[in-house]
Amino acid sequence: MNITIRKAESKDVPAMLQLVKELAAFERAPDAVWNTEEAMLREGFGEQPFFHTLVAELQDGEVVGLALYHWAYSSWKGKYMYLDDLYVKEKMRGKGTGKQLLDTFLREAQALGANMVKWQVLNWNEPAIKMYEKQGVTFDNEWIDCKIFYPK
Repeated sequence: MNITIRKAESKDVPAMLQLVKELAAFERAPDAVWNTEEAMLREGFGEQPFFHTLVAELQDGEVVGLALYHWAYSSWKGKYMYLDDLYVKEKMRGKGTGKQLLDTFLREAQALGANMVKWQVLNWNEPAIKMYEKQGVTFDNEWIDCKIFYPK
């Protein structure tokens, strides 16, 4: 199957949000997505985007995966990119689509001068962990995530 990895365009927002919702269901949190197409369009494709996205697209135009990322800053390492979501539709898993998205993201981060990249993976997501291990990823079992939500 021929896959194209490209930068997302505003026309991709409906497919992107659908993939985010599928990811939430996969991660056993189907009701956790608050985001909207309007917010993603405004916040990802405006004058100063908060995030950037790569999409995996089939020849027929179907978007079957995404890598959504943004810049962050570390007082220790300087500027880096945070990969918020890497997701591939179930029908495309195990075919190299996730690796293509990850490889393209990593090249992009390096080309733009990121000093590191960072992301999370659920401890039960064995296929993703195995893919990351092949990339030489360092897993950090010391730090604990902290979150505060401000529901609208």
